[in-house]
Amino acid sequence: MRGPDAGEPAQGTAITPGPLERRAVKAAVARFLAAGFAALLLVALPIVLWVWAEAERHALATARDVTQRLADNVVGPHITDEVLARETAALELLRQGLAPWLDEMGVTGIAIRDQHGRAVYWDGESPVGREVEQDQRARRLLAGGPATATLEPGTAEEDDAAGSGGRVEVHVRSVSQSGAPVIVETYSSGEEVRREQRAVLANVVPPMLLSLAALQLTQLVPAIRLVRRIQAHRADRTELLRCAIESSDRERRRIAGELHDEVIQSLSGLAYALESEERHGPPAGRPAVRKARTTLQATIRALRAVTTELYPPDLDELGLKASLLRLGAPLVERGICLTVDVPGDVFLGRDREALLFRVARETLVNVGKHSSARSVVVRIRRAGPLSEMCITDDGVGFDPGAARAECHLGLRILTDTVRHAGGTLDILSVPGAGTSVTATFGGTPPTEPASAAAAAGGIGTRFAVPGATLPSIRQLLPARRS
Repeated sequence: MRGPDAGEPAQGTAITPGPLERRAVKAAVARFLAAGFAALLLVALPIVLWVWAEAERHALATARDVTQRLADNVVGPHITDEVLARETAALELLRQGLAPWLDEMGVTGIAIRDQHGRAVYWDGESPVGREVEQDQRARRLLAGGPATATLEPGTAEEDDAAGSGGRVEVHVRSVSQSGAPVIVETYSSGEEVRREQRAVLANVVPPMLLSLAALQLTQLVPAIRLVRRIQAHRADRTELLRCAIESSDRERRRIAGELHDEVIQSLSGLAYALESEERHGPPAGRPAVRKARTTLQATIRALRAVTTELYPPDLDELGLKASLLRLGAPLVERGICLTVDVPGDVFLGRDREALLFRVARETLVNVGKHSSARSVVVRIRRAGPLSEMCITDDGVGFDPGAARAECHLGLRILTDTVRHAGGTLDILSVPGAGTSVTATFGGTPPTEPASAAAAAGGIGTRFAVPGATLPSIRQLLPARRS
C-alpha cells in the first residue's frame, strides 16, 4: 500500500472550489438573476396594463350604474311636463331637488334632454358646443341603445381645477312623470377613476411581484446546483483528458524505450555483423551482404527517427520554443527553412503548452512526409484567455475535402486531439498553394488550474473551400532558398 502522492487529495477530503469556479458560479447566478428580472418585467408589464384597463372599465361601469339609479329614482320623478316645457319655476324646483344628490355624488354637471334630443335643462357644465355629439348619443339611447360611460380628456380649465384625470361622461335613458323618455347626462371629474385604478394596482401588483420574485428565488438554488454540477462534469472530463494524454505520453516513452534498448540495439548488432561479413566473407557474396547492410542501416535510421517522434523533449526543462525547434530539427536537416515565432512574454501554462506541442508534432510530421515544402512558419499568439498556434508551409498543399473523404490519418489525429482538448482546428489548403493549420484553445487563463483550461472553448474542425487563394500564408513565409 502507498500513501497519496504530493498534491493528491486523500480519500474523503472535500476539494474546495478555486477562485475561477467561484467566479464562474457568481457570473452564472448574476446572469440568471438578470434574466429572471427581465422576464419579471416582461410578465409584469402586460399584467399591470391589463389591471389598469380593467380598473378603469370597472370604475366606469360603477359610474354608469350609479347614474342610472340616480336617473330612475331621483331625476325621473322630478321631471314634469313643466320642466319639459322649460318653465323657469319648474327648472328652479328641479335644480333644488337635485342639488344635494349631485353634491354627494361629486357630479360637476348634469343635462336633461327630451325625447327629441333637445337640451331642456343643464346645471354646471353646459352641453353647448357638443350638440352634434350629444345628439348622436341621445338618438342611440332613444333607439334602445345601452347606457354609456366614457373617460374623456378634460379641458385646460378642468385639468387645472381637478387634476389631469380627465372627465367622466355618463349618458343613460330614463322616463319623466308622464312616461316620456328622457336622456340624463352627468359630468364628473375623472380623478375618482384614476384613484380607483391606483388603489387596485396597489392591492394587486405587490402580491404579484412578490410571488414572481419568490418563484425566481426558489429556482435560484437549483440553478446554482446545476452550475456546480456542470463545472464538476467539466472538471471530470478535463481530468480524463489529462490522464489520457499522460497515458499516451507514457506509452510513447515505453515504446520508444523498447525500440531503442531492444530492437535498435539488436539491429545495430546485426548491422555490425553484416559489415564484418562484408569485409571478411567470400567475395562472391559481398554485394548481397552490402545491400542487406545498407537496407538494415536505413531501417535503423528510420526507427531512430520514430523513437525521436515518440519521445518528445521535456517541455518543463527546455521550454516551448526550444522544444519546437528540436521538434523541427529533422526538417532543418532536410534543408527546410524553419521559423518559430514564440514571444518571450507569452506564458501559456504547462497543460496548454503540452497541447500546442502535441498539435505541432503531428503537423510537422505531416509537413515532412507529404508537403515537399521549402519553408515552414510556427507562430504562437495569445489574446486574453485565447491561445492560438498557426503552422504554415509553402508546400504542394492538398484538397481538404478529398483528404477528409479519404479519412486521412493525419487530419483525423489533429482533429481528435484538438476537439478532445476543447479547441477548434482550422485547416486552410489549396493544391499548389501551401497549407495553414491553426489550432485555437480558449477559455480559462493558463494561470488557472488545468481542470478548467482544457474544458472551455469551441469544438469542431473547419476546412477551406478548394480553389481559394492564400495570400496570408505567402506573406508569413520567409523567402525561398536559392
